[in-house]
Amino acid sequence: MVSSKVKEVLQETFGSHLDDTILDYIGGALDDDQEMSAEDFSGMASPFLMDAGIAADEDAAEVLCREMLNKLRVAPAKKSAPAMKKLAAPVNLSQQILVKDAETPDWAKIAEKPTLVDYDKLDAYEARREKRRDAKLAKGDAPPRQKDVLANDATRPTVFHSTGNTATNMNRDIHLENFDIAFGKDMLISNGQVHLAFGRKYGLVGRNGTGKSTLLRHISGREIYGIPGHVRILHVEQEVVGDDTTALQAVLECDVEREKLLADERRLTEENSTENSDRLKRIYERLQYIDSDNAEPKASSILHGLGFDNEMQGKATKDFSGGWRMRIALARALFCAPDLLILDEPTNHLDLFSCLWLENYLQTWKATILMVSHQREFLNGVCTDIILLHHKKLEEYKGDYDTFEKARFEQLRQQSKQFEAQQKQRKHVQAFVDRFRYNANRAALVQSRLKSLEKMQMIDEVLNDANIVIRFPDPPSLTPPVLQFNDASFGYTKDQVLFKNLNMGVDMDSRVALVGANGAGKSTLMNLLAGELEPTEGQVIRNGKLRFARFSQHFVDQLNLDVSPVEHFMNTYQGVTIQTARAHLGGFGLSGDIVLRTINTLSGGQKSRLVFAVLAWLKPHILLLDEPSNHLDLETIDSLSQSLLEFKGGVLLISHDERLISMVCDTIWYFHDGIVEKFPGEFADYKKMLLSQLGNANPMMKKQ
Repeated sequence: MVSSKVKEVLQETFGSHLDDTILDYIGGALDDDQEMSAEDFSGMASPFLMDAGIAADEDAAEVLCREMLNKLRVAPAKKSAPAMKKLAAPVNLSQQILVKDAETPDWAKIAEKPTLVDYDKLDAYEARREKRRDAKLAKGDAPPRQKDVLANDATRPTVFHSTGNTATNMNRDIHLENFDIAFGKDMLISNGQVHLAFGRKYGLVGRNGTGKSTLLRHISGREIYGIPGHVRILHVEQEVVGDDTTALQAVLECDVEREKLLADERRLTEENSTENSDRLKRIYERLQYIDSDNAEPKASSILHGLGFDNEMQGKATKDFSGGWRMRIALARALFCAPDLLILDEPTNHLDLFSCLWLENYLQTWKATILMVSHQREFLNGVCTDIILLHHKKLEEYKGDYDTFEKARFEQLRQQSKQFEAQQKQRKHVQAFVDRFRYNANRAALVQSRLKSLEKMQMIDEVLNDANIVIRFPDPPSLTPPVLQFNDASFGYTKDQVLFKNLNMGVDMDSRVALVGANGAGKSTLMNLLAGELEPTEGQVIRNGKLRFARFSQHFVDQLNLDVSPVEHFMNTYQGVTIQTARAHLGGFGLSGDIVLRTINTLSGGQKSRLVFAVLAWLKPHILLLDEPSNHLDLETIDSLSQSLLEFKGGVLLISHDERLISMVCDTIWYFHDGIVEKFPGEFADYKKMLLSQLGNANPMMKKQ
């Protein structure tokens, strides 16, 4: 039970802003640890103060917490409250509402809620703190600025439960005006404007290297002025650190309050003291309020949708690859449900089933989403708005990606027509001015035409991005069979057979998509084709002159980040001149100063194009492509699709990009239940099958 001294100070400080449940929770923690430091108390209480609108940010909350602790530790005895008086007559409240302000009795007037924040003092405190920090910065020992702390918070998922206070209904729209973002000397965004209405889902699109990911990091790090302090932002950018925590527990532990309440409940129950009954009652009430019983089913449901079966959910995070730990990071973000969820290519580590599940899940998302994605169908399925980053400017469009594309095309067509018409008009007027400039009789007309030119509002010329062409050179022909599986089986252990009795072939005209759940053996089959693995049974027959080129995200991740693209190419192929290297890289959209910058400054899409350029130099007969569209912008994906259609060799493709598969592949190999078979139908039929499975696989999702 909260002591009277603590309760009095808490009620005096926060009583009109926080409900009794939270006051009891904070008071109980102070009673349990009477020597709690100001930092620890601020860490516990700050989220509640910000949620209730008492404090604008963590620094303001810390000031309040210190003031409260000072009051608590020197709290004088409170004066007794005035005695209650009996009303002389009954009071009809509904009638009192109609009374004018001048006639309203004192007891019925709504008092303005007092606040303990002296904003003049707080501003002075902030100024002194910044001055001290700048002094420390010169010595190199300054702590991180508040915006840096908030940036870390944006990547550290935490569930925050409402206190039930009406202050949680504060406006959660975000309006960012007139901001610039630069990378070194390069201006990425000039005079940018972003308006995010709460509850809408925004897709940020644009060419690789224009600054989309940089903009996301600036917003999540609150580097741009105008983001309300009470808006909770979560940016899924880094994978979960691997340790002994299970995948399921890694998601559940994001609910810090629930974990603390459950730990307190276990401790108090073990003590088995009658004095703890009131405290336990409050804990149970709070657990019920935050819907604690449904936390584990919800977390499990999210993980299941992202591809984790029950056994995988119980595995330690350290036993998962980076791609799977990235899925756990995504699951934690979905579980936390922040006000603004920021996603940077969320489908990159997912198979098609999980992509469809995520699309379905985000369609019912209640808060705001800002995401970068280069998957057209995913943008169409999720987004209500599109933000285009083009030539350092941000332009907003209503609707999904297809709607944006049509509107953008029509906008540019009209702009081009208006620009041409204006140029003709200006040319005509200028010709008149030049002809009669020195004619005294026409001086007034010349001046009038000159003024009309000055007043004419200029229409911008349409600036089209250069087309990026990915072209794989035609290889010399080979006599079939080029590649053949004969009763091939493979398993990493006797108990883990991925597929068996495989009898399929690949020729120079093959266009094959490998589909199935992650872990079904698709990448393993590519390793067998390339000779990096040998079958445990049967054989793989390859033409002796066969050349492979293989793309995977692993090769992108293994690039030497400290050299330039030109240096990387010349290191890979000794003897190639710098002129030849630059000309070849230019064919993959890598030109100008980009090829001379270190690779660590390139975007993900530019790195992928570098790997494509290296592979194309080999003139391969067969392309083995494992998620080649990851990080590529939509225009480059279309270029890749066209290149693969025109390529005179064979293609085997693993991808979650529906459009890429539909455009390129005419054959589908379906991996399931330890077998590989040709799917009887087109990719659209395979997608229908997955959607049917999605509807039956996870009943919990139907409730959300």
